[in-house]
Amino acid sequence: MSRIRTWRRLGIFALLGLLLSWLISCRPTPSPSASPEIEFWTMQLQPQFTDYFNKLIADFETENPSVKVRWVDVPWSAMESKILTAVSAKTAPDVVNLNPGFASQLASRKAWMELDTKVPEPVRQQYLPNIWKASTIDEKSFGIPWYLTTRVTIYNQDLLKQAGISKPPTTYEELAQVAQQVKDKTGKYAFFVTFVPADSGEVLESFVQMGVQLVDNQGQAAFNTPEGITAFRYWVDLYKKGLLPKEVLTQGHRNAIELYQAGETAMLASGPEFLKTIETNAPAVAKVSASAPQITGKTGKKNVAVMNLVIPRDTSKSDEAIKFALFVTNTENQLAFAKAANVLPSTVEAVEAYQTQLASATNASAVEQARNISASQLKDAEVLVPAMKDLNKLQKAIYENLQAAMLDEKTVEQAVSDAAEEWNSSRS
Repeated sequence: MSRIRTWRRLGIFALLGLLLSWLISCRPTPSPSASPEIEFWTMQLQPQFTDYFNKLIADFETENPSVKVRWVDVPWSAMESKILTAVSAKTAPDVVNLNPGFASQLASRKAWMELDTKVPEPVRQQYLPNIWKASTIDEKSFGIPWYLTTRVTIYNQDLLKQAGISKPPTTYEELAQVAQQVKDKTGKYAFFVTFVPADSGEVLESFVQMGVQLVDNQGQAAFNTPEGITAFRYWVDLYKKGLLPKEVLTQGHRNAIELYQAGETAMLASGPEFLKTIETNAPAVAKVSASAPQITGKTGKKNVAVMNLVIPRDTSKSDEAIKFALFVTNTENQLAFAKAANVLPSTVEAVEAYQTQLASATNASAVEQARNISASQLKDAEVLVPAMKDLNKLQKAIYENLQAAMLDEKTVEQAVSDAAEEWNSSRS
């Protein structure tokens, strides 16, 4: 009797299972969403540009009614860790705003879609050639250029006047002379630049401006040369002569900003938009501040910082992502964002229109004058340190050995040799 009950119970469960299977199979299959959604990450652009991006996205969705865009703004300090995690978990957004330096670290791991076959050549040619190259590794494109900044020299006219200097320096050679003169006449420093390995790459870029080749075609160190030794010695001599604050070894670029706003340094290398910050934080210093072209070396090369848009290789919406990235970076939208954010556009037509507008301005403000100088540098501007794998290790090797030479722990020649050896060893 017990066995019969058991079989009856099993039979009932079997019938229930068949019934449920039939009900599920008869249920209509959900239709795919009529509006595929792409996810777009930017770096710390809210709330200042919320209205701009809401309109931009609305315009794109109007032109492309089959696509929706979800915008996520990520704090600057969190972007690297968040995108690394997302890429590893294959949950990355479809379009991401990064700089070429960091994006290149993941490009070397094949994280981004290669764009040369996805973006037609006539479209690629709409962007400034040097800027497009900034997002390439091994001649393969991984990013679409967006907005740019080139450094200008913001200078304190009163401090330079007190030192008997009529105009700011334009070359590193002149900078060394001005640094000595400012220190002798005012007791202050001409400028601050950091040698903290994980901070600004300004010193590394100065090597390129001075004619130093950092790595060869195989990625091996190429700076253990007379030019490299001269560049090392330039910075070591400035430090040993007391023409750089001792804090350059321990404090980052933020300290350069604070010293300038306090009237303790005569010059600051920064973007034009920073003049507005000075007006807010240090109005007295802002009143005597003016702008000049950025300082360079014998090559005449000028720095440009690039923000680009990259598309993860694993996206399932590659066509929509590329269409949106090209929409964000087209000439019309780049011009609008350049005006809103005090940055520079990266398409040839947008740059020409931008410069024309700046040149026609009457009674230009200090910020507008700086922006005009910044824009005029684009013809000579390039990303001085190209995208490469483990760039942070190269900067660390050079900066730490520069510090050792500054502190008399090594000769300049030994510091250069050790930096080259450390970089080469890190690649093996």
